[in-house]
Amino acid sequence: MTTEYLSSGPSFAEGEVIERIEAFRKRRPRLREEIVTLAHGAGGKSSAALVDAVFVEAFRNEQLEALGDGAVLALPSGERLAFSTDAFVVQPLRFPGGSIGHLAVHGTVNDLAMAGAVPSWISAAFVLEEGFSIAELKEIVADMAAAATAAGVQIVTGDTKVVPKGAADGLFITTAGVGLVPAGRALAAAAVRPGDRLIMSGTMGDHGMAVMLARGDLAIEADIRSDTAAVSGLVETLLAAAPSTRWLRDPTRGGVGTVCNELAQVTGLGVVLDEQRLPVRPMVNGACEMLGIDPLYVANEGKFLAVVAAEEMEAGLAAMRAHPLGGDAAVIGDIVAQPAATVVLRTGFGGTRIVDMLVGDPLPRIC
Repeated sequence: MTTEYLSSGPSFAEGEVIERIEAFRKRRPRLREEIVTLAHGAGGKSSAALVDAVFVEAFRNEQLEALGDGAVLALPSGERLAFSTDAFVVQPLRFPGGSIGHLAVHGTVNDLAMAGAVPSWISAAFVLEEGFSIAELKEIVADMAAAATAAGVQIVTGDTKVVPKGAADGLFITTAGVGLVPAGRALAAAAVRPGDRLIMSGTMGDHGMAVMLARGDLAIEADIRSDTAAVSGLVETLLAAAPSTRWLRDPTRGGVGTVCNELAQVTGLGVVLDEQRLPVRPMVNGACEMLGIDPLYVANEGKFLAVVAAEEMEAGLAAMRAHPLGGDAAVIGDIVAQPAATVVLRTGFGGTRIVDMLVGDPLPRIC
């Protein structure tokens, strides 16, 4: 199997192929920079290096070291609480399909849903730049209120700070959220097994490209709208149909390619993606080709990846496709034992290539 997955490249003896894969697998991101760069916020290799060398090193504990989108905490009563936080610095503040207000709610709701929780409550903190329009602030807060109502959560506490003109770019929002994990539900990378299938809940890259084009610097016009949405309802639909679902993650910064690498590294298993099954809208794919960006690394804000047991895949996929947010759901890959801890892509030409984590930041400030 290892030789097959590398068949599109130069011809190597089997032993040399294995050595090359092992060398690739052992390359771990290391923090080499002395100052913070935009790449450290892109969700790829630089982000992983920064988080590991600075934050995990300082705050090290079992929950943090899991590096999930949220922590699942056991309460004295025996119930389990999911807790997540996120900051939003998107530019522009409003883009086709949504705004920073929608993202602030959807991002936290989705992180809780990825932990298997039913989202319930959110806090919101605002950093406002002196001179920011009150009318625009009211519109963004109205977007947050509408998103929260649609997602079935309440914004129950918050904070506001104002900084001098030039000290912030208009408006930054930080949200945190909590929700309860139903009894008996356990989602974890440790549950993933060879033979499991990988499902994507919809098309890739819609959000990242919508924001990029909304900035207007690229002289590209395309009808691309952000996919920002709360996926908690779709998650519940999947889990009802496929209760043995192993693991969930929303591919935001760094996209599908980076999230699959995180899964491969933490499980030690391989992820094999099928290029012909990857759901990408033609307009998004065309814009990516013009910009030289791989859709695998473009952010989504209303989609998720699910590893599902093979025997429950058909039922889970059918249930998702019947949901308003899951019509484009597709099986995009497989979990395999070899090549270990590596992501490979079966190309449309019948060959394969290794998919690494995102390097650099081709799309800064998209969430």
